[in-house]
Amino acid sequence: MESSSETRQGINARHREKGVRIIDPATTYIDEDVEIAGGVVIYPGAILEGACKIEADAFIGPGAHLTDTQVGPRARILSYSVLTQARVGAETQIGPFAYLRPGAAIGEKCRIGNFVEVKNASVGDNTNAAHLAYIGDATVGSKVNIGCGAITANYDGRTKSRTVIGDNVFVGSNANLIAPLEIGAGAFVAAGSTIHKSMPPDSLGIARARQEIKPDWENDPRKNAKN
Repeated sequence: MESSSETRQGINARHREKGVRIIDPATTYIDEDVEIAGGVVIYPGAILEGACKIEADAFIGPGAHLTDTQVGPRARILSYSVLTQARVGAETQIGPFAYLRPGAAIGEKCRIGNFVEVKNASVGDNTNAAHLAYIGDATVGSKVNIGCGAITANYDGRTKSRTVIGDNVFVGSNANLIAPLEIGAGAFVAAGSTIHKSMPPDSLGIARARQEIKPDWENDPRKNAKN
């Protein structure tokens, strides 16, 4: 990243002449090799470094940090998201506070929301992971829903394995998908399940303990019994 204030001002001025709207040039850092199309809006505190390419009418929010990343037309990178060696499709929304690590390839019209991390994974068009999820070493189809707290458990302490999720799959909240694993198109993973066997298309996967209810537990003398 070039630190010279004069050089930075010159780079920003060239982009503004091409129709890029930089809200506060004094706090926006853009490397010499970054390509930005007209109509892009960049908010204060953004950092674009390396071989970034930002296509027409995209939005780069405050504090976003992009390195060697491609952003498609009309995509939105919201506040304080970090993207490194990633690709983002047209009209996709990333963040706020999302983390796209190397090898993340996000399709068109997706939503990768707050505190979602994607690493070495492809995500198909119209797929949503709205918040608090981890997608690592995975191939995710289109029109998939990844629930809050869902993760791909890709590392067993020695090797990393891959998870494949077909189109139109619903992954419920707090689901653990233990790789290697394949979930067929149209399948439904129930919330709170730990799935370690592959699921056929259109199936329902439930893997959680049976609920127990102990009536009047607050008054049960065993609750406060001394060891």
